[in-house]
This record gives sequence, structure tokens and C-alpha cells, in this order.
Amino acid sequence: MIRSTGPFQPERAPRAAVDPALHAQPLKPPSPYGPHFWLAYLANILVMLAIAMLFRYADFVILLGGSEWHLGWIVGTGMVGSLAVRLAMGQAIDTYGPRMVWLGSVVLFAVVCFAHLGVTTQGPAIYLLRIGYCCAIAGIFGGSMTFVASRVSVIRLAEMWGMLGTAGFLGMMLGPQISDWLIGTGPVTRPQLDRMFLVAGLFGCGSVLFAYLATRGERARPRPQHRPPPLQALLRRYQPGSVLLVGIVMGVAIGLPNTFLRTFAAELAIPRIGVFFGFYAPAAILTRVAARRLPERFGPEPLIPLGLAGMMLSQLAFLLVRVEWQLVLPGIGYGISHAILFPSVVAAGSSAFPDEHRGVGNLLILAMFDLGILVGAPMVGIGLEAARFAGLAPYPAVFLALAVLMGTTALVYRLTWRRGDRPWQHVRQSLQQGARPDLSGERAVEVATSE
Repeated sequence: MIRSTGPFQPERAPRAAVDPALHAQPLKPPSPYGPHFWLAYLANILVMLAIAMLFRYADFVILLGGSEWHLGWIVGTGMVGSLAVRLAMGQAIDTYGPRMVWLGSVVLFAVVCFAHLGVTTQGPAIYLLRIGYCCAIAGIFGGSMTFVASRVSVIRLAEMWGMLGTAGFLGMMLGPQISDWLIGTGPVTRPQLDRMFLVAGLFGCGSVLFAYLATRGERARPRPQHRPPPLQALLRRYQPGSVLLVGIVMGVAIGLPNTFLRTFAAELAIPRIGVFFGFYAPAAILTRVAARRLPERFGPEPLIPLGLAGMMLSQLAFLLVRVEWQLVLPGIGYGISHAILFPSVVAAGSSAFPDEHRGVGNLLILAMFDLGILVGAPMVGIGLEAARFAGLAPYPAVFLALAVLMGTTALVYRLTWRRGDRPWQHVRQSLQQGARPDLSGERAVEVATSE
């Protein structure tokens, strides 16, 4: 402000005194749990309800005349399509922002669900639709996770992805209950399965609405002036080491109940699988909330072997199942292990990449997860047939083999994880010293002013 003392002698007003104590106070970053997060949360709940309803996809394959062998190959083939587009989606997210990829993927998901109403044989159509389904899921989770991550500093990545993931667990808890109610406990018929796909597609349409609202104020990124670096160069420079192996094994383990739990239960004359997911999800949600700040405090690496050990014990818990209520045991084990393992693996892998390539980092780890399903579903299908041929109890043999795989992977990762510089260490040191953390261009200040 300028104060005039005469016609031509302006004088600057004295500057207000500033309390030095204000500079000594650390600046608190804005809360990431704003309207954008909760709209994204609702979008993910709806799409996960649909995905969890389709855990009874095995009934669809068997009604068309297939077996566990065919089921394994159909699911594995779908992962091929997902793997083929994962990293391309990551580059699209980094170049144009997550909004376009997220919305387009949810629309594709709804279309694929409705298209299953016209499938009557195990021809090429079922494989193509499974590829489209897996590609849609890849884009949905890659886009939504990157959108949420773009609004926080690197030190809170695992926390935010973990809390967003509780939406998936809520959907996982309720989705199988809905499909069990639609299909019932009697012989499965085609009209019942058609209702399942129809309701799943409607949930997908609802997810489109909330994803649109969550990203409505998101400005499109300008077209880049230079071509992005080749994927091979990015992966060679920033690859995160043995965490990639953990991502693959995690895919094998977490993909198992989604595909084969229904056939395992049928072999034991258990008509419903909802009790497994009914305890899986609450255990995961409680664990996520209780342990949400552990990655910030310790980093994600020490939590990964812990999650793998829990997953190993969950495989062994399947050996105790004889009646429906006993599915509670592996359900709780899976929930706790999944809640610890998934955000820790994604944070450890994606943080190896700089902020401008965070989308590629996210999608790389999710691609490893898909690779685990690609390898795991046919591997489990072949393992079941081989055990039967050898006169062994098929599912106990597979569960024991997977328990050994989990334990071995935990040991390998514990011996080989990188102990070098970690990005969240710098942010934590800045916070402890009372300075404003460097949010590395992740727009936290912009969000604070815009909301």
C-alpha cells in the first residue's frame, strides 16, 4: 500500500511486524480426505460390488460346459490382455491425467458385463470379453489410485491407497452376498446368471457417475511438447527390484479365492461362499484403519514379509475347512494379509519412480499382480488335475504348494530388498525439522486453495 505525503512524494506504508514464532511452526499439509476422495471412494465401492458379484463366474463357465481347466485358461487369457495395456495406460495417465483412463475404463466394464448376456458357448467371445473385463479393471484401479495419489505427498501414498482399498473390501463383503441371493442355493440356471451380469453392469453405470463427479474439477493436462521416454528406458532405469517378484506372488495368492473358491466349496458340498468374503472384508478394513500410518513410520519394506507370512498361514487354514462356517478362518487370514501386503507392495514399487512417471510405476506393480493371476490361474488348474491324476487330494495339495511359495518369497524379499535412499525419508525429515514438506509437484497446495 502507498501513502502520499505530497503531490510527487509517495511513501511506502510501514510493513506490519511479523511474529518470528509463526515461521517456527510447521505448516500442516491439507487433509487428503476431501470430497474428491470420498467420491472416488463411492465409485470404487460400486465397481467392486460388481467385481465381487462375479466371483461366481465359475458357475457361468461350468453352465456352458466347461471345467476348472477351462476356467483357469479363460481367466489367464484375460490377464494377457490386461498385461498388454497396463503400461500403455500408465503412460496415458502420466501424459494426459488419470481422468480419461478412469472414466473410459468404467464405461468399458459396464459394457462387458451387459455383453455377457449374449454369450451362449465357450467360443472366442468369452475369451475376448474376459480380456475386455481385465483391461477395464486395470484402468479403473490404475486411474483411481493415481488420481488419489496426485493429491498427497509420497510419505502418505501407502496410507491413501490402503484407505481407498477399504472401498474394495466393502464391495467384496457385500457383492458375494448379492450374487448368492440372486442365484440361490439350488441348481444354477441361465436366467439367474443373466440377472447377476445385469446387476453388475448397473453397478458399473453408477460407478461412472461418481468417477465423473470426483474428477469433474480436474483440468486436462496440456499436450506434451516432447515425446515421453520409451517404456523400456523407464523400466530399466527405475525398476524396483525384488518387489516385482512379490507383486507376482501376491497376484497368485489374492487371485485364488476369486477364481477357485467356488469350486473348492462345491467339492465340500458347501453351497455358499459369502461367509468367506463376509469375514475377509471386515478383517481387512479394521487392519487398514488400525495400521494405516505404519508405512509412514517404518516404510513399506518391513511390512511386506509380514504380509506374505500371513498369506502363507491363510493357505494352511484352508486345510481345516470341512463345513461352511470354517471358511471364516482363511477369510480372516486373507483379509489381514491383503490389507498389509497390497498397499505396501504398490508403495514400495511405485516410489522408485519419480513423480512425473508415477502412473507407470503404479501400473507396473499392478501389471505384476496381473502376471501373478495369469500364471497362477492356469497353474492352479493344472495342479488340481495333476493331483487328481496322482491320486492325491487336489485342493490340499495346491494349498500346501502355495504356502511353500509364500514362505519362500518372504525369505527371498527379506534378503534382497533395497536398503538405499527412500523418498519418504526426506519428507519425514522435513516434517520433523518444522519445514513445509516438498510435495514434489503433487498439487497439495493447489488442492487446499481450490477446495
